[in-house]
Amino acid sequence: MRAGIVVGVLAAMVGQAWAPSRADEPAAVAASERRAPPRPAAAERLSPAELDGAIDRGRRFLVAVQNDDGSFGTPERTKDLNIMAGVGSHHGFRAATTALCVQALIEEHDGSPEVLRAIERGEEWLMDELPKVRRDDPMLIYNVWSHGYGIQALVAMHGRLPDDAQRRERIAGLIRGQFEKLVRYESAEGGWGYYDFTAGTQRPASSSTSFVNAMVLIALADARAIGIEPPARITQRALESTRKQRLPDYSYLYGSYLRMEPRMGINRPAGSLGRSQACNLAFRLWGDQTITDGVLAEWLDRLIQRNGWLDLGRKRPVPHESFFQVAGYFYYFGHYYAARVIDILPAAERPFYQDHLARILLAVQDADGSWWDYPLYNYHQQYGTAYALMSLHRCRRANDALPVPDQR
Repeated sequence: MRAGIVVGVLAAMVGQAWAPSRADEPAAVAASERRAPPRPAAAERLSPAELDGAIDRGRRFLVAVQNDDGSFGTPERTKDLNIMAGVGSHHGFRAATTALCVQALIEEHDGSPEVLRAIERGEEWLMDELPKVRRDDPMLIYNVWSHGYGIQALVAMHGRLPDDAQRRERIAGLIRGQFEKLVRYESAEGGWGYYDFTAGTQRPASSSTSFVNAMVLIALADARAIGIEPPARITQRALESTRKQRLPDYSYLYGSYLRMEPRMGINRPAGSLGRSQACNLAFRLWGDQTITDGVLAEWLDRLIQRNGWLDLGRKRPVPHESFFQVAGYFYYFGHYYAARVIDILPAAERPFYQDHLARILLAVQDADGSWWDYPLYNYHQQYGTAYALMSLHRCRRANDALPVPDQR
């Protein structure tokens, strides 16, 4: 088997060039995975004050750690086990982290001048730096995270000041520029990966990675929703590549290179908990009728009932060392996309899952207001907090929603 289930953070943005050990569970375990999990009992609802308090602590953390130039994250705080990353890789990490933080602050802007200034500084950095992000060297393609999350942030920025036509036109141009980057760095087999261990060619020979594809496809759907149509060819190729990685129970392979090992632990439901939410959402947004409300609800139930599988990997410094080869970096990635799945369920079904997700996330907030899941230089607290804030934003009940502040 090729060298790598690789670590990716920004929900999988990074990697190590080894494969996780194989787990040989009894046949009874595999059979049980084909059965839908029991529906969880209802969670006790958090008060709006508890939810607002956690969000405020996270928001204040992000404002406090913003860099002087408006970006978020640095290549500092190394450890004994660091992922390979050159200067260009860190530019990509910082751009993706900044994009997530800016989007989170836009979504949870409390009307204060401090938060508004942080948003404005972050937006200015993104508009200047996103066009410059590119592949670090032929093997490292971490920049795909910047292009996907850059599009998401730009969409949020596009809606922030709706009366500024000139600004919106500039942002639309930047979104199209990120489309061009995604065309350039598309894998030869369709979709995207973040390593090319094969040939280092101009068109990457990277393995198509299910959760990277999902992240990009959801960002492309966000752009389409504001009238900026992404290139049809890369969209359809990514969908087809990801569909080939989908198993009958809606687990997803980590990447296409594991297609001959579908029952490897990381490809089973417990190993796919952090990926299935994003992949199912991507297919649903792009019109796949097999992704019914029932499929979405079943995988939310799995996430709640078996949340411990993800939590056991949280904050572990070695990727894929936990059961079912779960890595820490899937934790907040998985919960963020679960929150977006909740958003598209029928309104009557949302409160049940909002209460569960809010309780899960509030229980793991750190004393400084941050959330983090995998130690990645000095990016993890920033991106983890951004994911958590955007998740909790979607856990607000309709009658608890804050009024939209004047951001002019």
